[in-house]
Amino acid sequence: MPVRLTLGRFLALGLEFQLASDVLRTAVAPSFEELGQLAAVAAIRTALNYFLSKEIAEERRQVSEEQARRGEAVDPAAAEHRGRTV
Repeated sequence: MPVRLTLGRFLALGLEFQLASDVLRTAVAPSFEELGQLAAVAAIRTALNYFLSKEIAEERRQVSEEQARRGEAVDPAAAEHRGRTV
């Protein structure tokens, strides 16, 4: 499961870089058509990033609960994300 968390974080980061790339490309010579396309792409990527972040948080919570059941050390980042400290 930690592999899924790492992959999810890299996917979210990749979406952010792609969006920044599109914004910079449009900033050079914007037309109304390009601005509309950018707005649509930004909305789609923002929605994807939101749901991906929710999925990562859920996966992190499940991993933390599984570790706690086994008596293993809990990942501090996961505990902090839930608002608890270890």
